[in-house]
Amino acid sequence: MADYKLYAFGESGNCYKVAMMLALTGTPWERLPVDYFNGETRGEEFRAINEMGEAPVLLHGDKVLSQSGVILDYLAEQTGRFGAENEDERREILRWTLFDNHKFTSYYATLRFLVGLQKSGENPVTEFLRGRARAAFAIVDEHLGNSDFLIGNRLTIADLSLAGYIFFDEATGMDLADYPNILAWRARIAAMPGWKSPYELVPHAPKARG
Repeated sequence: MADYKLYAFGESGNCYKVAMMLALTGTPWERLPVDYFNGETRGEEFRAINEMGEAPVLLHGDKVLSQSGVILDYLAEQTGRFGAENEDERREILRWTLFDNHKFTSYYATLRFLVGLQKSGENPVTEFLRGRARAAFAIVDEHLGNSDFLIGNRLTIADLSLAGYIFFDEATGMDLADYPNILAWRARIAAMPGWKSPYELVPHAPKARG
């Protein structure tokens, strides 16, 4: 039996970030599907596991960890992979993870949910989200013009945090071809040994659109 158990649902890039880390480190894990769209994470039983009512949640021994950034940090510590090599890197990883949570993933994931999953159509909210997402993507694209990964030339959990949603293919009204350095970065991550797409790796992910 795997030491790590992950509550996850397939449409979530935040869940995929953690699953990707487990796959890239070759860490055995058990997938515990969560029915987010029918309200499972908001029910009393799930909130007894995570009071925030969110997935992913990682179980390891007597530890129950939530929030993808915290889980990635813990797994880096446990596996000795993709973490900081010194205090300056630790702060840089934190800086990019916070940027991801507040700007990069935050706006893009909400845009994807509305346009790609809920099929909301265009409205002032989606226009606002897309504008903010484009601004965040431009910052990351410019940064990646100077290095292969976010922190120097090696993969860290900062990359895995930001990359969580860019492997999904639902419509957002944004064209990743506008961000060539992000596309090249995505390809470098996908070339890492053990990498799998969200449609292969996370339970209940929709089939890839062809």
